[in-house]
Amino acid sequence: MAEERESAEDAGRLSAVDAKDAKRRPAERPGISALNCAELELLAAERLDAAAYSYYRSGAGDEATLARNCAAFGEISLLPQVLVDVAALDPAVTVLGSDLSMPIVVAPTAFQKLAHPEGECETARGTADAGTVMCLSSLSNSTLEEVGAEPGERWFQLYVFKDRGLTRELVERAEAAGCTAILLTVDAPVLGRREADIRNEFSLPAGLSIACVGDGDVVAPSGESGLAAYFAEMLDPSLDWDDLAWLVETSPLPVAVKGIHRADDAERALEHGAAGIVVSNHGGRQLDTVPATIEMLPAITEAVAGRAEILLDGGIRRGTDVIKALALGADAVMVGRPILWGLAIDGADGVRRVLNMLRAELKQAMALCGTPSIAEITPELIAPRSHY
Repeated sequence: MAEERESAEDAGRLSAVDAKDAKRRPAERPGISALNCAELELLAAERLDAAAYSYYRSGAGDEATLARNCAAFGEISLLPQVLVDVAALDPAVTVLGSDLSMPIVVAPTAFQKLAHPEGECETARGTADAGTVMCLSSLSNSTLEEVGAEPGERWFQLYVFKDRGLTRELVERAEAAGCTAILLTVDAPVLGRREADIRNEFSLPAGLSIACVGDGDVVAPSGESGLAAYFAEMLDPSLDWDDLAWLVETSPLPVAVKGIHRADDAERALEHGAAGIVVSNHGGRQLDTVPATIEMLPAITEAVAGRAEILLDGGIRRGTDVIKALALGADAVMVGRPILWGLAIDGADGVRRVLNMLRAELKQAMALCGTPSIAEITPELIAPRSHY
């Protein structure tokens, strides 16, 4: 009897612990949903295959830059103004010729069918519903033509392949599929050391391929990452500024350069015809220990001096992050991982939920900062270090 009482007491204690943990976790019951991007990630992690979640979540090296991208936003304080009429809030912007309902763009992320059977097509539907633009990755599991048939506006992220004929064909197909801008990725001459992918021997499961480039397979050699092997075989590490000039001359679409870290490289990009700069460290997945993107932004803003549009990705998880990026000179931000979490949870509806959640947070932050329009978000909103 004593043993039975002890067993019952232990079960009661375990139930209490489980109940306490359940309160910490986001509820996914009718009428109740995750309230922020961090909670969405927890839900997505439960639904995704472990290797797929690890691929999406992880970064390079010790993941110092991955962590820094988010942490740096928390070290910036806002200094709001008061007694401003914020009864009407307008977060709409125009970026690279695209009219957006908010300054938030869906960043290019690879292999979206690991999150949902319809992959990039579902993301396109959710993005269109939210009134913004999706940037399609060169490493997508859906073709340019499939995604181009979906509603909404698209940009295309371009890797330059050793086969320049293939690269030229990709640009032409992007134009034919209705893409309205090209984002040339320049921070990946080789793939960063992503140890989670090496440990998992990351590869695409049977039935999935890089559809944009003609069913490219991603197969892992023993003890290696399949994506690293694909990069080494297919992508051109000799990419230089002349190639940017060639792309600008070849395509009638505006070209933004994605992966800029330095002010002098931003200057060079403009000299070679870039219409936009994307301040990006590839989500902390390339060279570890580079600064957070928000830390690199002010110097690049100063160098660009209004001559081109500036986007920023990396670490955007809250509406206040968007405000801070805009105040420091970005015209818009790009969001990657949170979109994947929404896609994994609920397809197009999940993508729309993420974007609408960030827009609602942005509008609330605009009201509380006393900035009823995007044009009124200025550097004066950022508290000088002397304030704290």
